[in-house]
Formats: sequence, C-alpha cells, structure tokens
Amino acid sequence: MKIGVFDSGLGGLVITKSLIERLPEYDYFYLGDTKHLPYGEKTSGRILKYTLDSLKYLISQNCKLIIIACNTATSIALRYIQQKFIPEYAPHVKVLGVVIPTVEKAVEDEVSKVGVIATSATIKSHIYQTELKKLSPHIKVQELATPQLVPLIENNNYEYMDNLIEDYLSAFSEIDSLILGCTHYPLIKNYCRHILPQKTKVISQDEFIGEKLQDYLKKHPEIEEKLGKDSSRNFCVTQKSPQSYKVADYLFPNLTIKEVSY
Repeated sequence: MKIGVFDSGLGGLVITKSLIERLPEYDYFYLGDTKHLPYGEKTSGRILKYTLDSLKYLISQNCKLIIIACNTATSIALRYIQQKFIPEYAPHVKVLGVVIPTVEKAVEDEVSKVGVIATSATIKSHIYQTELKKLSPHIKVQELATPQLVPLIENNNYEYMDNLIEDYLSAFSEIDSLILGCTHYPLIKNYCRHILPQKTKVISQDEFIGEKLQDYLKKHPEIEEKLGKDSSRNFCVTQKSPQSYKVADYLFPNLTIKEVSY
C-alpha cells in the first residue's frame, strides 16, 4: 500500500520531495488538485468537497496513509475527515495533516511571539493560533493572510516576489519566529530569511515533515508494516498547465505527471 500526499496544487511536491529524501524506500502517490486551485479563496464547503473527492481517489489508488499537505484543507477539513469521513468510508486508512507538526516545531524553542503567513481560508480558521495556544497559552500570535503568493508560485512567477514578500512581512513587529503556513511557501523561504532579521526563525514545513513522518511510523508499526517498499512513485494532477511543469521540474527534473479526473 502507498503513502498518499494530497495538495490543492503543486506546492505539495515540496513536502513529497522531503518525504522521499528522508524515507526513500516507500511507495508514494501524489495528487494535486490543480483544477480547483487556489483553495485559499474558496468557501469552506467547496474546500471540504474538493478534499473529500481527492481523498476518495487516493483511497481507490491503494493509499493506506494519506498526508494532507495543503494547510488550507487541513485547517478546514481534517477534523471532519478524521472524526466522521474516515471511520465510515475507509476505517483502514489513516489521514494526517501538517498543522500540528508545524506548531510542535514552532514551540520547540522558547518563543513569546510567533507570526503566521498563510492563505485567507487558513487565517480565517485561526487554526495556528488555536493550536499554538494549546501548547503555549501565553504565546502571542500574529496572523496575516497572503493571498497573492500562491498564484505567483504556482505560475513560477518570481519577478516581483522580493517586493511583495517585503511588503507582507513589514506588517510583523518583533516576532521570534515566522510560520510559513502554506505548502507552497517553502519555495519562498529564502526570500523570507533574507528580509527578516537574522534572529527570526523561519519555520518551513519541508525541513521537518519527513522526520515527523518517520517518527510517526516508528510509533505505529501496524501501519508501517503494510506500506509498500518498492520506491514506486506516481504523480497526478487534475489539470495540466505549461507553468505547472516548470514548478514540478524544479523539484523533480524530468518528472512524469499524469492528468486524472474523478
């Protein structure tokens, strides 16, 4: 059985690459719902529908463990998926998100104020603020929706990225760390680190999700032993575009992407 990785677009390839680098022996199936990108500006109902449709497809492709790499889908849909959908539809499957591991990483160091940039839907959900305060009740959290970033990244358009990120980050004052709360944002982490003071830590999901999954599998051998270990790779999207190939090729040179519908 495979490890499925789901994202609203191609940003999840960043997470997939980090997983493969850390755990290369496993079989992976990547699905990017590029037809409905970006999720961050959609209604909660639409996000839930698109996510459920995508998970059903991954389950049909023999995925035993599914990681919702999309922060927006995690913030809107994960609780329902874990508590209602999976127990009824596919109780043998496990579905994980990326928010909790990110929050855990953010509070590893002693911090008093954390900034979060993410899509509009993720920020409106306040999931990062809620989860951060569960672990550290006195922490201050400053959240900012950055809706212009995903379309630029997805279209491989970095011409004005420096100015745009500098404008967004100017809204933050004296933060100890910045959470990049979108799967696409690891692709702009160097811009953020260049603009922010050197003392400000940038929390980028690609740098620790592989380790977090490795720890999870060690704690759950009943799942790990059912996963295929032939190093097979499948990469699928719901809609191809010339620009998407550029993003994919940057992360996985000569990658073969299949277009699927469901």
